[in-house]
Amino acid sequence: MTLSRRSFLRSGAGGVGLATLAGCLSEPDGGTTAEGGYAAFFALWDWTEEITGDRMAIENPVTTGEMGHGWEPPADLQREIADTEVFVYLDTPEFAWAQDIAADLETDTDVALIDGMDRLQNELLPIDRAVEDDRVPADAEAFDSTDVTVDAFDLYDRQTGGEITYWHGDHWHGGLPDIPLDSSVAVEGVFEDDEGRVLPLGENEPFQIDARIPDLAEEGVVEIESEGDSVVFHGLEVDTTRVVFELVADGEVVWDTSNDNLSATVVEELDEDDAPEFYDPHVWADPVLAQTIVETIADGLAAVDPDNAAVYEDNAADYTERLTEVDQQLQDLAADASRDLAVFAGHDSFQYIEHRYDFELHTPVGISPDAAETEADIAETIEVVEEHDIDTILYDPFETPNPDEDVPQMVELLLENTDADDYVPITPAEGTMESWSEQGWGWIEQMEEVTIPSLRQALDAA
Repeated sequence: MTLSRRSFLRSGAGGVGLATLAGCLSEPDGGTTAEGGYAAFFALWDWTEEITGDRMAIENPVTTGEMGHGWEPPADLQREIADTEVFVYLDTPEFAWAQDIAADLETDTDVALIDGMDRLQNELLPIDRAVEDDRVPADAEAFDSTDVTVDAFDLYDRQTGGEITYWHGDHWHGGLPDIPLDSSVAVEGVFEDDEGRVLPLGENEPFQIDARIPDLAEEGVVEIESEGDSVVFHGLEVDTTRVVFELVADGEVVWDTSNDNLSATVVEELDEDDAPEFYDPHVWADPVLAQTIVETIADGLAAVDPDNAAVYEDNAADYTERLTEVDQQLQDLAADASRDLAVFAGHDSFQYIEHRYDFELHTPVGISPDAAETEADIAETIEVVEEHDIDTILYDPFETPNPDEDVPQMVELLLENTDADDYVPITPAEGTMESWSEQGWGWIEQMEEVTIPSLRQALDAA
C-alpha cells in the first residue's frame, strides 16, 4: 500500500492509530489536525494533500506503478476506509470499486464522501463525441476583419458536439441549454460569411465569439466568459435573462444578434437525462476541470473539519493558481504547434485536453485501459502515422508491466512498420512511478516534466 507523505501522523500519539483518536490532535501553532482519510487514486490524493497541508493525513491505496482506473482493491480496504473520516473519489462506473465502497460507507458509516465529479455534470464529454459540423475555417489571410458580412451563424453544445441553435436572417431557431446553478454551459460558434467561408475563431485568430447581457435584461443571472472560439455561461442565480452574441475582431464588435435575443436560463440542477449516458471519466487530466474538482474537495473537507476550513480554502486557492499556470502552458503549446494531430499508443485518456486545446491524439483503442488492439486498429493507426508523416509516437508508461525498461507493444509495432523513429511518454497522472515519487512529483510535476514536453515534441511545438 502506498501511504501518505504524512503517514507519520498515524504512528504518533504513543503508537495509537490516528483513526482511533477522538476529536482532533493539537498542533504546536494552536491549530488542529483532523482525523485522516483516503483518496481513490493518485491525482485525487495529490490534490487532497495539497489542500489539507498538515491538517489531515490522506492515503492513496493504489500501489505505485499502477492506475486507479480498472484497479482491484484489497479485501480489507473498505474496512480501513471505514475507520477514517473522509473518502475522496469519482462517482463514475470506470471506478466501480470506489463507487461500491462509497455506497456501502454511505449506508453503514459516518465517513464523509467527497465526489470530485459533483460539479462537472455539464462539463462531461460523451465517450464518442460526434461533432456534427465539419466545415473547415478558411485561412486568416483571406479576411479583412474590418469588412465582414455574416451570412450564417450556428451554435454547438461543447459537451456533446451537437448543434443547438442557428441564426437565420434576423432571428434564431433553437435555444441555449439550461445552465445549472454554480456550474456552466459552454457553446461553440461557427460563422460563415457571404462568400461561404468559415471564419477562423480563437484567441489567436482574427475573430472571436463573445456574448453580453443586453440593456434592460436581468443582471446577475449568468457570468459570461469568452474563450475565443466558444462562450462559457456560468450560472449565478436561478432565473432567466437575455443574451446577445457578438463577433469580435481587433477588440471591436463587428456583428451581433441584437435583433433577436436568446434566453439563458439558470436552474437548480439539470435533469439526469441532460448529462451524457456514457461519458469519458478522464476529467482529472484537464487543468481547468481540475480547478473545479479542487474546489469541490476543499469545500467537502471544510464541512468535515470546519476548524480548518480557512486553511483548506487558502491552500486550494494557492494550488488553483498553479493549475492556471499549467492551463496557460497548454494554451501556449497549442498556439506554437505546427501539427494538430499526434499518435498516442495507449487508451483514449486525453479527450478533455484535446477538446480544450484543439488538437487530436489518435489512439488505437477507446477509454478502457484493458482494451486490446485489433488488427484493424493497428492497420488504421499505421495509416494515420504514414498519412501525417508522424515522427514521434506518444505512449503511457503505465500501460506496460515494466515501464522503466519497456514500452507498450503498440509502440514497437508502429516503429517497425512506419517511418516514425522516436517515442516519448505522456501521463494523465492517474498513478505515479517509483522514480517520480522519489522526486516528490505530484500532478503538476507530471504535467510539466513529462506530458507537456512530450506533447510539444509530438506536435512540433518545441
